Amino acid sequence: MIKKLAKCIGEYKKATILTPLFVGFECAFDVIIPFLMAFLIDNGINKGDSKTIWGVGILLIICSFIAIYTGVKSGDYSAKATAGFAKNVRRKIYYNVQDFSFSNIDKFSTSSIITRHTTDINNVQMAFQMIIRMAVRAPLMIIFSLIMTFVINVKLALIFLLAIPLLGFGLYFIATKAHPIFERAISIYDKLNSTVEENVRGIRVVKSFVTEDKEIEKFNKTSELIYKEFSRAERIVALNNPLMQFTVATIILLISWFGGKEIVANNLTTGEFTSLISYTMQILMSLMMLSMVLVTIMISRASGERIVELMDEKSNLTNKENAIKEVKDGSIIFENVNFSYVNDENKLCLKNINIDIKSGETVGIIGGTGSSKSTLVQLIPRLYDVTSGKVKIAGIDVKDYDIESLRNQVAMVLQKNELFSGTIKENLRWGKADATDEEIENVCKLAQADEFIKTFPNGYDTYIEQGGTNVSGGQKQRLCIARALLKSPKILILDDSTSAVDTKTDSLIRKAFRESIPNITKIIIAQRISSVEDADKIIVLDNGEINGIGTHEELLASNEIYKDVYYSQVKGGEE
Repeated sequence: MIKKLAKCIGEYKKATILTPLFVGFECAFDVIIPFLMAFLIDNGINKGDSKTIWGVGILLIICSFIAIYTGVKSGDYSAKATAGFAKNVRRKIYYNVQDFSFSNIDKFSTSSIITRHTTDINNVQMAFQMIIRMAVRAPLMIIFSLIMTFVINVKLALIFLLAIPLLGFGLYFIATKAHPIFERAISIYDKLNSTVEENVRGIRVVKSFVTEDKEIEKFNKTSELIYKEFSRAERIVALNNPLMQFTVATIILLISWFGGKEIVANNLTTGEFTSLISYTMQILMSLMMLSMVLVTIMISRASGERIVELMDEKSNLTNKENAIKEVKDGSIIFENVNFSYVNDENKLCLKNINIDIKSGETVGIIGGTGSSKSTLVQLIPRLYDVTSGKVKIAGIDVKDYDIESLRNQVAMVLQKNELFSGTIKENLRWGKADATDEEIENVCKLAQADEFIKTFPNGYDTYIEQGGTNVSGGQKQRLCIARALLKSPKILILDDSTSAVDTKTDSLIRKAFRESIPNITKIIIAQRISSVEDADKIIVLDNGEINGIGTHEELLASNEIYKDVYYSQVKGGEE
């Protein structure tokens, strides 16, 4: 884990190295200052030597300024190193997520990915900052201060050596007990984010059903769970404070007791005793710093493991060597295709699928809810890979194509398509980045979107809110269809993408497709028979299997499922 995260330091290695270097200089001068103070008291103030007082005093001021300067520089380099490190970690996992297949995304919930990008990275960033500053400063201060105490008085220095193992054992106990609890608590953040995300996205439904109290209760339960877990962990970590206070008080008492005796015996001067107290505080403060570092690392360790898990996840859809980059036409063949989301032959969503679609054909797909209509079409652009069998486009297995080239020739308008914050033009140019205004207007006319766009005060420059909340469901679907058409694909897939438009508009869209894009293979998933009845062939799916294939007339004469759907919609179920 540490090696993989360390690679994210990248171009900030210089700042990462200079931070502990300046911390080291700062520590050295902080340790020199009490020694000079002791010399000033013993050889200047006590002896009334003004020359020594001035000389050592000026030296003290210089050392103080150097300590302040190196401290500021270490802070500056630390800020650059930690912010850059966090930026690189965030970028690396974000870029990796972009390569995920749908099955990879299914493995991690959206809320979990967001938590790893935010809370977990913040925890790791804080730990990294502690490691390159406090985790360097604290041990150096302990070592330098211990050396100076041994130089001043060996007997008193031994007191510190007795305290360090006691603190080490206590901190180890706290770390081993608290880490598993922090690990559980951080994972619960995923649930909390999921609850908040779901509530905000569905706020209109929540308000329309007046279920605010239920949503608040759901949030409170998850929030309470996080509170309990963190409280348990913090109760264990809180043992650190009394342990430190007890150790500090004990050492100061022992130093004062034995130091006083040493002064009376003329084995210790007043200045040396003063510097010993200073070194005592430096050592104890450094030990407290180490305990803070340890607690931070305990929290961040769980976060680091979650981040590395996301980094290590590799897409299960990869390009072959010398992958084909040209899709010649839009013909599609399914050969004995079986598919399972869990890659288990005993849990198939699609079974024994055999379909032959000619380039330029219009194919309709109907079936009940859960009949795997969407799953079927998602195999075409390799959003998922088949469990067994083959899907071919232009006579070539889709696995042999370069994924980017394949998907550029297959335009999908999904059931839950998204519009992004930005103008209508900016949203449509997702289909073609350099599309001209004329090209945009043409595809919008085909999708029956041009008319309503021109009613907006700003026309095609109208700003779309995140998720397309300021346009209706039907308008959103038509904009998504126009965006797909702008790709000029060889295959166009509409997954129930006209469900929110009226039947007249639906008919106009299909008419425009027949007349203007006859060479594009069109696959239309629909619930309405009217949306597919003029297709070249219609596929009826039932429970993941093909129940029938044919034209509207053929299926109406021979397929019971199609006949039932038709009569229930067209004739109100009278037949």
